[in-house]
Amino acid sequence: MSKFLDRFRYFKQKGETFADGHGQLLETNRDWEDGYRQRWQHDKIVRSTHGVNCTGSCSWKIYVKNGLVTWETQQTDYPRTRPDMPNHEPRGCPRGASYSWYLYSANRLKYPLMRKRLMKMWREAKKLHRDPVEAWASIIEDADKAKSFKQARGRGGFVRSSWQEVNELIAASNVYTVKTYGPDRVAGFSPIPAMSMVSYASGARYLSLIGGTCLSFYDWYCDLPPASPQTWGEQTDVPESADWYNSSYIIAWGSNVPQTRTPDAHFFTEVRYKGTKTVAVTPDYAEIAKLCDLWLAPKQGTDAAMALAMGHVMLREFHLDNPRQYFTDYVRRYTDMPMLVMLEERDGYYAAGRMLRAADLVDSLGQENNPEWKTVAINSNGEMVAP
Repeated sequence: MSKFLDRFRYFKQKGETFADGHGQLLETNRDWEDGYRQRWQHDKIVRSTHGVNCTGSCSWKIYVKNGLVTWETQQTDYPRTRPDMPNHEPRGCPRGASYSWYLYSANRLKYPLMRKRLMKMWREAKKLHRDPVEAWASIIEDADKAKSFKQARGRGGFVRSSWQEVNELIAASNVYTVKTYGPDRVAGFSPIPAMSMVSYASGARYLSLIGGTCLSFYDWYCDLPPASPQTWGEQTDVPESADWYNSSYIIAWGSNVPQTRTPDAHFFTEVRYKGTKTVAVTPDYAEIAKLCDLWLAPKQGTDAAMALAMGHVMLREFHLDNPRQYFTDYVRRYTDMPMLVMLEERDGYYAAGRMLRAADLVDSLGQENNPEWKTVAINSNGEMVAP
């Protein structure tokens, strides 16, 4: 073995020794170390946040060098909460800490793109028509041309264009639609305000000025827009995440808090030290499941039956068979359960219909201000009133 190692003495660097041979001074090129030093050097630090449809609004230290973001770290100067609650910090998440990668990613679009088939037809139409609106009309009113570029949707085929060209095309198509069908036939969706207030405001302003239809980002949330007010009486105006610390029982249903609410997840974990019980309802063993005392894993498609079963137990055991003051007071104060519901006859039996309103009764129960919207309940004297 020693003979094998002796062969490598050729690569041994010569240098002045010191400390009785325990140290050796080598004069080697160490310029390569500057690459590591320069990676973390910066000219200034600015405060910012990330507009990526995240309501966390975490405050970040952005390190800037030569006008470019080099890296980012979390601010630690959040205001103190109440003495009986945890602070908001630490906040931030891995996605925020790597946001500069998104800024300078080679995959990020920097120029407008147009489908090649449409671009070819648009440029040919511009040669024949001086008016952009007439050029667009020659395309959209031709059944074969319209079908040609519409059928290409979803198949890629995008090529680089210019801002002037795409803006002219968009304006021409909108003007054509307004002239032909009316301004309310132009419907648009601006980015969610949490994504970019400038983009949201500019898009909404443009649609408003031309008389178009402003679609809300809320319209994209399936059944959430009507379900939230019907269930809770508000439009998802939920309390802040710090309020989790005031709870004694939390059910995380349809929410993977550590992933979707990373900056606030510590409130969910810290409240368990108070004795709060937490339950996760998720078919897979998601991140939230490991933070809970109980993990319920319903099979796909059975969560509605599970919710109805839970509601049945509460109604049967705590409202019908053995009424409890806590549940009675709760439904009276926070729900529409005491409100009267009209019964409708369907196929020989009665089913719950809409709520009874003051306008359905004689003299509208004395209500003059919008009685058609006021629901009715029975007070302690057995009289129908509009609260």
